[in-house]
Amino acid sequence: MRRLTFLLRPQWVALFIVVAAFAYLCFTVLAPWQLGKNTKTSRENNQISHSLQADPVPVTSVLPQQDSAAPDSQWQRVTATGHYLPKSEVLVRLRVVDGEPAFEVLTPFAVDGGPVVLVDRGYIRPVDGNKVPEFAAAPTTPVTITARLRDAEALIPDKQPFRGDDGAQQVYSINPGQIASLTGVSLTGSYLQLVAGQPGGLGEIPLPHLDAGPFLSYGIQWIAFGIVAPLGLGYFIYAELQQRRRERAAAQAKSDEPPRELTPEEKIADRYGKRR
Repeated sequence: MRRLTFLLRPQWVALFIVVAAFAYLCFTVLAPWQLGKNTKTSRENNQISHSLQADPVPVTSVLPQQDSAAPDSQWQRVTATGHYLPKSEVLVRLRVVDGEPAFEVLTPFAVDGGPVVLVDRGYIRPVDGNKVPEFAAAPTTPVTITARLRDAEALIPDKQPFRGDDGAQQVYSINPGQIASLTGVSLTGSYLQLVAGQPGGLGEIPLPHLDAGPFLSYGIQWIAFGIVAPLGLGYFIYAELQQRRRERAAAQAKSDEPPRELTPEEKIADRYGKRR
C-alpha cells in the first residue's frame, strides 16, 4: 500500500475529483438529456406519421371539456364546427417559418356543444423588420374547420406579453393558459393548428421533418465518455506505478554494483583532497 501513497498528492486528488464529476455528469445529466430528446423526437415522429393516415375525428372526442388536454393525440387531425372569437385574437412574435421571421395568429374558437379552443390560423410575415402587417380577419359566421391538435408550449422566461403600437396583444409562446388569462376567455389545454384551405386560414405552417436527429448517437457518446474517463484514470495510475517500479529497479541495480577500483590519482585525491 505504501506504493500507492502518491495518489494522496494534491494533483492526483484533484484529478480524481475531476474524473468523478465528469463521469457523474455524463451518466446523470448529459446522456439522459440527449436520450430524452431522442425519445421526444421519436414520439413526435410516430404521432405525425399516424396523423397522415388517420381520418379526422371530432374535436370533442379528444377535448370534451373546457379543461381538457390531449398530449397523447398531438398532431391528430380533428374537425370542429363553431365560430371564431376575433376580439380575443393574439399574435405570437419571433417565430420562424421556412427559415424566415413570422408572426402566428391565434384566435379562440367556440365549438358548438363543446369547449372554446385556441386556433393557430397560420403565419404572416412582418413588415419593416418587426411590424405587424395587414391580414385577413377571421370569419364571423359559423364555420367548420379541420386542424391538428398541438400541445401547449412552455412559457419563455423573462418574456412578458405586451400590446404593440397597433393595439394587438402579443406573446412569445403558444400557451393557452397564459392567453386565457390575457383575454379572459377560458381555453382548453391543447390548441389547434389549421391545415391548408380552411376558413380563416393564413399561411400554412408546415409539418416538422420526420428526422430522428443525432440525439441517440450523442447520448451513446456521453455514456461512452463516462466509461472511458475512469478507465483513462486507471491507465494513468498503472503507467505511474510501472514507471516507479522501473526507477526502483534501476536504483537497486546501481546499489548492487561492486565498487570500482580507484586509480592512483583518485586515491591521492581521496586521501589528500583535490588540488586547487
